[in-house]
Amino acid sequence: MNILLIATDTTARSAEMVFGSGNIYNDVLMVVLIIVMIALIVSAVVIQKAMRSILMLTVPNLMAEEAAVKASKKTNWKAIWEKMLGLRPIEEEKDLLIDHEYDGIKEMDNPIPVWFNALFYSSVTFGVVYLLVYHVFGSGLLQDAEYRQELEIAEIAKKEYLATAANLIDENSITLDETGVMASAGQAIFAANCVACHGNHGEGTIGPNLTDNFWLHGGEIKDIFKVIKYGVADKGMVPWEQTLTPAQIAELSNYIVSLRGTTPENPKEAQGVEVTYEAGSGSTAAADTTANTPAE
Repeated sequence: MNILLIATDTTARSAEMVFGSGNIYNDVLMVVLIIVMIALIVSAVVIQKAMRSILMLTVPNLMAEEAAVKASKKTNWKAIWEKMLGLRPIEEEKDLLIDHEYDGIKEMDNPIPVWFNALFYSSVTFGVVYLLVYHVFGSGLLQDAEYRQELEIAEIAKKEYLATAANLIDENSITLDETGVMASAGQAIFAANCVACHGNHGEGTIGPNLTDNFWLHGGEIKDIFKVIKYGVADKGMVPWEQTLTPAQIAELSNYIVSLRGTTPENPKEAQGVEVTYEAGSGSTAAADTTANTPAE
């Protein structure tokens, strides 16, 4: 407890020592300390200059040697820049003149700038290396080979995405699988979950007949997916979204579409609105016939 009180008191005292805290004595003390520090810095600079002046008077040779060493170590950036640009002093122009002129125009034999030579030889070196790597040794891929490789990588990535994205299907994105693969997979799901209400072949028992063209809630695959997923409470159709995955609902929807036009034994009478389909597709065209729907 005593330690805590001491720490608190120390923190409070430190806060009071801040400039502008309202305590005039603290403010004056801070100003004096700042002035003293500035005076010490100025004094150190003056003393250093005075010492150099004394050394120059007493041992001029030593100071001259020191200045020469510093001058030799100093980088002559101007000379380097002029060399990079290939510039020559103006006094040397007469030595650069070529022995011919035309209409008073004289030509100077200026050397090629260093930067241009560096760029030129770098380009030549790059070209030789490129030729060896891509066309002689075949270590690198040419454009057509690189394109084929990218297509293969994209195909692998596509398969990986489809494998993980199967369950992203919903009633808005589902499409009819023309290959029949999804319908085959959906047959087992139908047998395990749907035959009690719709019969072994979709002929209908408690639930409606799934093999004709009459539908209570729309006959497109999107409509079928939606009914399976969310159910229809007032018709006794339970929602399956908690039991089946979106991928399984998509497979089941494709299987139900595949039942269209089959002729099972003892089909249930038609219910709902007749839907006509475009040939070879799961899309609806028109509906103008209404079947008798039993009262719910």
